[in-house]
Amino acid sequence: MNEAPKHRIGLDPANELASDHSPIDPRDFRNALGTYATGVTIITASGADTKPYGITCNSFASVSLNPPLVLWSIVLYSSSLSVFQNASHFAVNVLGASQQALANKFAKSSGDKFTGVDWTPGLGDAPLLTESVANFQCRSVNRYYGGDHVIFLGAVEAYSYSPKEPLLFSRGGYGRFIADDR
Repeated sequence: MNEAPKHRIGLDPANELASDHSPIDPRDFRNALGTYATGVTIITASGADTKPYGITCNSFASVSLNPPLVLWSIVLYSSSLSVFQNASHFAVNVLGASQQALANKFAKSSGDKFTGVDWTPGLGDAPLLTESVANFQCRSVNRYYGGDHVIFLGAVEAYSYSPKEPLLFSRGGYGRFIADDR
């Protein structure tokens, strides 16, 4: 790569995380992050009212193999934040290439996102979406506050997966993985 960095950060460390002191343009930063393709997941949990809740999320990552830990994050102003903060367990449902409509459905704030969706209760009653490529059933272990998000750390207590093709997201759109068979 021969391009010079678009932004250089030379901030006082005491003010580095304060958004009003950052020289980084949030929209342009989002565009730069969008060049990194991610998988698409729906994170689910059961609320105190025993209703199923879920949100589309692409901020999912593995943390550790031993012990098996994963993380994901949610924006601070999400209407579902308190559900996940109070749930003992959550499930990470990795979506398949044919599940774009489901990803869009769970990305919107709406009443009952589970209407017409096949699922079964997992650990802690966290919904496991029937047609997902993989799911990870996690005990909520900790959470951390980072900027405008809450980062959840989960201990994986059970998982399953299939050979189906995963759904990818990059540059604001969905795509597919095409293996290089060289």
